[in-house]
Amino acid sequence: MLETLGKQAKAASRALMGVTQLEKEWALTALADALEARSEEILAANREDVERFVAKGGSAAMTDRLTLTKERIAGMADGVRKVRDLPDPVGEVLGMTKRPNGLVIGKKRVPLGVVGIIYEARPNVTVDAAALCLKTANACILRGGSEAISSNRMVVSVIADALSSVGFPAHAVQLVDDTSRETASRMMRLNGYIDVLIPRGGKGLIRSVVENASVPVIETGAGNCHVYVEASADLAMGVDILRNAKVSRPSVCNAAETLLVDEAVAAAFLPMAAEALAPWKVELRGCPRTCAILPGIKAAEEADWDTEYNDYILAVKVVDGIEEAISHINCHSTGHSETIVTNAYQKANQFLDRVDSAAVYVNASTRFTDGFEFGFGAEIGISTQKLHARGPMGLNELTTTKYIIYGDGQIRE
Repeated sequence: MLETLGKQAKAASRALMGVTQLEKEWALTALADALEARSEEILAANREDVERFVAKGGSAAMTDRLTLTKERIAGMADGVRKVRDLPDPVGEVLGMTKRPNGLVIGKKRVPLGVVGIIYEARPNVTVDAAALCLKTANACILRGGSEAISSNRMVVSVIADALSSVGFPAHAVQLVDDTSRETASRMMRLNGYIDVLIPRGGKGLIRSVVENASVPVIETGAGNCHVYVEASADLAMGVDILRNAKVSRPSVCNAAETLLVDEAVAAAFLPMAAEALAPWKVELRGCPRTCAILPGIKAAEEADWDTEYNDYILAVKVVDGIEEAISHINCHSTGHSETIVTNAYQKANQFLDRVDSAAVYVNASTRFTDGFEFGFGAEIGISTQKLHARGPMGLNELTTTKYIIYGDGQIRE
């Protein structure tokens, strides 16, 4: 089955190399319109997934991650239209240089080819991935999690119908219907068909793909994100940023998982933070100094500093200053997103320069690490590696380059 999908995707990727920018825009318009027109069908399929997940005891945070609403579908369609309206990177020529022998050499942006994506319980990823791949003339093979299989089947059916309506290759977007681990493992070794594989999900999924894939992988990151409240911070601002970073959507990778507070303001800030998070019943797990200020909270264990909870849980540590904060982040972070709340310009720059993560903020929530918020329309994932792509991956990151060389009869002696 996977080999068949691979052959079909490879053929589609070659056909996509011949489509024009206008044809891609037509396809994306048709896709956005179809999502809205068939939203009731998508919602009905999604309800099956949600009911099944809740019956199995799924957490509230993960249920929210799985759930679609009419508003979320409208947001997905809006994201597709934003991708449609972005500049098309494919075909861009990145400089031409004339050599002494008369050869003119340059680079041109081209599609990656066939993009494989393995992801977990977020059906909106199906639409984001399809839109970005279509805009960049890549075919894609999608393998979502079992929790969202009904939603994904319906969404891919809607995508297929929309593409067919404008004459696009029938197999440009395909779904792996079997969500077993064995099939995922086979997909990781689909050499010759998949040009690059992108995992999008929790730490376990990403580690499995990185360790077991034989096709090239772009590693996206689990999000052990940090909020550091520095001694000079506006504490009210710090509370607002922390609240947004932790509870606005705790199941996503850009949510905060650890709070670091400078010792100089800990006694004032920590009670404010605890009160602000109380309506969401956030479980605080603190270091000894935190527990002394907030008696009754759970004591943090060493593993808490390395955990992406995806839930209403927050690890809290009091630090002696910015040096300890930076050291802690660089030791325990997954390299995703970190923020400092400070009124000290020098400390802000120190944090920006020395924190080794894909997105580093000053006085803003980590929740902005997102392709839509960065102006990409959507994202294929958030890369925490350092080669080819880092941070939210938009259109440029779904292209590669090839050299183009013009001559007038030159031969090499």
